[in-house]
Amino acid sequence: MATAAAGSKRGGGRGRKALVAVLDNDANISAGKAAAALGSDVSASPAPKAKRASSKSGKAAAKAAAAVAAASVVDDVAELQGMLERLRLEKEKAEEMVRERDEVIRKKEEEIETKEKEQERLHAQLRKVQRAKEFKPTVSLPLVKSMLEKEQDGDDKGKKKKGKGKAGPERKKPCTAYVLWLKDQWTEIKKENPEADFKEVTNTLGTKWKALGAEEKQPYEERYRQEKEAYLQVVGQEKREAEAMKLLEEQQMQWTAKELLEQYLKFRQEAEEGGDGKKGKRKNSKKDKDPAKPKQPMSAYFVYTQERRAALVAEKKNVPEIGKITGEEWKSMTEAQKAPYEEVAKKQKEEYHKQMEVYNQMKMEEAASLEKEEEEQMKIMKQEALQLLKKKEKADNIIKKTKEKRQKKVVDPNRPKKPASSFLLFSKEARKQLLEERPGINNSTLNALISVKWKELSGEERQAWSDKAAPAMSAYKKEMDEYTKAHSSSA
Repeated sequence: MATAAAGSKRGGGRGRKALVAVLDNDANISAGKAAAALGSDVSASPAPKAKRASSKSGKAAAKAAAAVAAASVVDDVAELQGMLERLRLEKEKAEEMVRERDEVIRKKEEEIETKEKEQERLHAQLRKVQRAKEFKPTVSLPLVKSMLEKEQDGDDKGKKKKGKGKAGPERKKPCTAYVLWLKDQWTEIKKENPEADFKEVTNTLGTKWKALGAEEKQPYEERYRQEKEAYLQVVGQEKREAEAMKLLEEQQMQWTAKELLEQYLKFRQEAEEGGDGKKGKRKNSKKDKDPAKPKQPMSAYFVYTQERRAALVAEKKNVPEIGKITGEEWKSMTEAQKAPYEEVAKKQKEEYHKQMEVYNQMKMEEAASLEKEEEEQMKIMKQEALQLLKKKEKADNIIKKTKEKRQKKVVDPNRPKKPASSFLLFSKEARKQLLEERPGINNSTLNALISVKWKELSGEERQAWSDKAAPAMSAYKKEMDEYTKAHSSSA
């Protein structure tokens, strides 16, 4: 039994087989003992005692075997439970790792999607910028501004040549009566006292001027008055012309701004519809040559090259080879061989100089004619500007008189004020947006842009602005009805 128990402990998982072997051995032993008892020649009196001993030992062995079997089953169950717990923990760890990996993959996918969206947005902005760069307006500078700039450039050049003095035609103020008298008396004083310095002469003349009577001063004062009137008249005319030209320039700038806006809107529409205007022919950046200008004469080497080219082309030589061959041949030629070509080049150069003299004379005549035309155009523009100024002054006078009449009328402070219309509400919002987008924009251009935006609104968008203005307008009508009733009853 001890060996069986020890074998069950060593065997671990083989406990059940060992138990079966022990039971078989016990049975065999008991059976052998019983057979020996029956076959022996011993007397019949000790047989019952042997039977009782064998039955007791069998029961004890069975109990021990059952206890060992139960212990081994408990150990197996505990071991299986431990394995199941380990498998469960490993499964939870694996599931946690899978969840973490899925989270990392999801974040990476979100980052990639965000980057793709940002890249698409940047590409869209780049396309817009490229389309804006391709916009090349054909609006020319207003004529008034260009002519005024030319005059200013001429005045600046004259100022640089003179060194000092005002730009443009000098307009000196008239001399006072004392200065006029001083000019007349200066030479006489210098003749009387040629060694007198400037200070002595001025002191002497100043004393004399104070001693003169009113009748003696009157001719000089009359002369000063006439010169001053003429000066003020000319200055006033120039100031009026400058104001008129400024008014005309503003009007032309408004027309130019409207034309530029129309061109830009057309360009945007073409770019959005099909991009037909995206790819256009590139304009030639080189300046157009004057066809009337004489061509530069060829040198002796080029005269020789032109003569030699036909033979080399017949030999199927390309341009670099022709240049190389003619260069080497020209270097190896003697002065006598070069002389005919130099003579031809000299004649061409003389002819070129003659033609250039004629061309320069023609250009000078054209410049003089153009300058004369510009002067005539400037006179016409000044006249137009003065007419425009007269119209403005007339309109300002009418507005002024109308305001004065309105101010004379007593305005009832209890009268309801008319609310803003749908267009005014829209213009307030559009004005803020445009001022943020284009700081420093001209007021007339700003109003033109607002009008264009209002015209481009769809029916639904206009209806939305009308709905915003409707409550205030309905309240205003009710207040006006009440005000009219109260005013009529009091009257």
